[in-house]
Amino acid sequence: MSRRSRIVGFGSAGLLVLAGVVCAIAVSGGLGQVLALVLISLGCVEAVSLVFAEVGFSEDRERAREAERAARRSARPAPRRLDRMRGRRRRLP
Repeated sequence: MSRRSRIVGFGSAGLLVLAGVVCAIAVSGGLGQVLALVLISLGCVEAVSLVFAEVGFSEDRERAREAERAARRSARPAPRRLDRMRGRRRRLP
């Protein structure tokens, strides 16, 4: 998710909450309360959904980094180990 899409997503969630507050103040009666409830709820749900999406994206990026590190490690030859047991001399190959 790009920086611009994050700003647009969280901004639209904030605008929904703000529109709900304005409807609660400007529109009287039950209609204003219903509009406020719906708009504020939608804004909060959108914000929470975006937060969960960001967490998922960061986990995906971390998994990709780990896979890249593992690929680099497997590309290097393993260091040779000299076999030796206690009390015995080293055997060179």
